[in-house]
Amino acid sequence: MVTRAPALLVLRGLGLGDVLTAVPALRALRRAHPRHRIALAAPAVLTGLLPLIGAVDEVVDVRGPGPVPFHAPDIAVNLHGRGPESIRALLATRPGRLLTHAHPEVPGSEGGPPWDPEAHEVRRWCSLLGWYGITADPGDLMLRRPGADGPGPCGEAEVIVHPGAAAGARRWPPDRFARVAAELERRGRRVVITGGLHERALAHGVCALARLPADRMLAGLTGLPELAALVGRAALVVCGDTGVSHLAAGLGTPSVVVCGPVSPVLSGPPDHPRHITLWAGRTGDPYGGVPGPGLLAIGVSEVLDAARQLLEVRAG
Repeated sequence: MVTRAPALLVLRGLGLGDVLTAVPALRALRRAHPRHRIALAAPAVLTGLLPLIGAVDEVVDVRGPGPVPFHAPDIAVNLHGRGPESIRALLATRPGRLLTHAHPEVPGSEGGPPWDPEAHEVRRWCSLLGWYGITADPGDLMLRRPGADGPGPCGEAEVIVHPGAAAGARRWPPDRFARVAAELERRGRRVVITGGLHERALAHGVCALARLPADRMLAGLTGLPELAALVGRAALVVCGDTGVSHLAAGLGTPSVVVCGPVSPVLSGPPDHPRHITLWAGRTGDPYGGVPGPGLLAIGVSEVLDAARQLLEVRAG
């Protein structure tokens, strides 16, 4: 008779960067429950992350706070948000135990900690687990590196420029990304432009404005494993406050991150000399359709100076 391992369900139905900020919490759950089958409720497109994280057994395809198609996990953990939708979605799976922040509108969440709006995403989830007696290390962010001969359609890329972001408010203007790419190429760096399938038009525009060869436009041509291999081999990533910045941080690749309208104190890469975050100090609506004054206040020269600094350190 085969006995099925008890299930531990984790809800994080968001994007690449959001899941990567939960890596320390996911690993802590694995250490605390080594015999459980850990299922991550997240978009199925992120399944390629599992070998890099090393703490999750399967992905249950969920976008947003639910519903979650899972039945009766031994433990359910809400790493999605403060609720109430995400809490109710997990309660609907009928878990044996629920670990979540408390929400006054949801009976069954009273035992959890209060939500701290000033906490960095990584520390927020580590603190949540700590409330329930599970020790998590916020510094445990490094991913398993893809093989040196891993997939990648363009071979070696010295600099990756990733102009996209989930919301327009986080997108530094494409002509500025293009000027950065063109100048780095002029200085002898091999630059490629990356992005998702839905960002192909944006990436094409940046590539054309920078006058790069057509084969440097890789948006929509790399799955997550290929993108991770490409980032892991690069000398530098230049991007906005988006998932690729967290991928670079997890793979130890230097990065210049143009932040706005959310402070990097809340969602940026870890404080490390190989990552330079540029932020004008102005907040705004992170889901807005256009970049705000704070993001527009960051100039091309600032980004190029930061890129030069990191590339020189790496070369030295």
